[in-house]
Amino acid sequence: MKKNTPDIAYAPESAWKSHAATATRRKEMESFAKRYIDFLSACKTERETIAYVQRRLAEKGYTENPKDGLFVRPFRGKALFAARRGRVPLSQGLRLVAAHADTPRLDFKQRPFIEQPGVTQAKTHYYGGIRKYQWLARPLALRGVVSLENGKNLTIAIGDRPGDPVFTIADLLPHLAQKQASQPLNEAFDAEKLNIILSHSPAPRAGRAAAEKEEKEALKAHLLQLLHDKYGVREEDFISADMQVVPAGPASFVGLDKALVGGYGQDDRICVFTALEALLNARPGRSAPNMAVIFWDKEEIGSDGATGAASRFLQYCVEDIARAWAPSLPVSQVFMNTRAISADVTAAFDPDFPDVHEKQNAAQLGYGPCFSKVGGSRGKYGASEADAEFFGELRGLLNARNIPWQVAELGKVDLGGGGTVALFLAAYGMQVIDCGPALLSMHSPFELASTVDLHATFEAYRAFLEG
Repeated sequence: MKKNTPDIAYAPESAWKSHAATATRRKEMESFAKRYIDFLSACKTERETIAYVQRRLAEKGYTENPKDGLFVRPFRGKALFAARRGRVPLSQGLRLVAAHADTPRLDFKQRPFIEQPGVTQAKTHYYGGIRKYQWLARPLALRGVVSLENGKNLTIAIGDRPGDPVFTIADLLPHLAQKQASQPLNEAFDAEKLNIILSHSPAPRAGRAAAEKEEKEALKAHLLQLLHDKYGVREEDFISADMQVVPAGPASFVGLDKALVGGYGQDDRICVFTALEALLNARPGRSAPNMAVIFWDKEEIGSDGATGAASRFLQYCVEDIARAWAPSLPVSQVFMNTRAISADVTAAFDPDFPDVHEKQNAAQLGYGPCFSKVGGSRGKYGASEADAEFFGELRGLLNARNIPWQVAELGKVDLGGGGTVALFLAAYGMQVIDCGPALLSMHSPFELASTVDLHATFEAYRAFLEG
């Protein structure tokens, strides 16, 4: 949020001094953060996230019939569009908040299981931008679905319930890592060695004769038997599976003051959660606009595929509501008059690595959601630069409601940068800008967000949807 000094200069202001100044507001923020922590702990894949969103919307009366005015369209369990009819003509467009439900992780390969000396492992292929060493020597969980020949899906979730075993990827001990320690970081950690340990023992046998009989790949055979006994699956079934390796354990408050939330997948589920809460809690006014949210998959790997932002999923959904709400209205007019927020996180200024930031234009924890007028990298390539007029409108909206905000670019000009879904929205002709909270340790298995930024982002999205 801006702070006007007597000499009309501008200086960002900490949200803790304005948005969270009272004990009552901080209690409200803590309650909101607790619900967010529960959401993060339960929703570690895009399928789980979309299922959660769909349940919440169904509880509030959203249906798959656009004529009802509360419309939800899930797509293949990995993307979702929801719209709430307003009191103004659809020709004025939508107020749209777009986020993504996928996060960096490790995926099982098509034929994952392999027996190695002493252990059975699963081969993985990393998804999105990870720092490989961060996934070694830590507790990991398995989440996903196995699709069977008969069309049924079996859900697998191991590593987060009380009493569950966890899994891990072994790291090289320092005594034998002299060569590795001298290698560049991108060479020291081989992606083909991100193999998750699943089991260690052969099956028990009855009698000495049976015990002396050598079985080929006895460790792997025992693992497959355990999976068959528990889920009724065979090794071939994992060829048609979406199995993800994610950090085990719940999200939690961080710090004695509980002012930070730590957990996996906050990029970009913090924006999914706050956008959903904004839609559900938006207050209908006399001139309430038509509101919508969309949650896509595949953003971390370029937004391609049927459930990514490069697909026509948004177009089809808007065509459906246009037919139901304004049959004679050209859909192009809806898109051209739509205002959108590309809801995505940015990197917070890291006090231990200040050299990668340009401090004046870096986001800070605790200063509210961050507008990024331009994304892309190295000369703004791959960017969708917001119009000054739209940005000015949003500044005025948040300032009028005393909602804190800040601005930033992601890193120094030739060091940083990153893409969002904004350019896919801009392709329809709509006004769009990136806006979301700043994170520390972004893309790591344990990202950090400020509780005041979490709550302020929710209020910013709600103010935008309400217009």
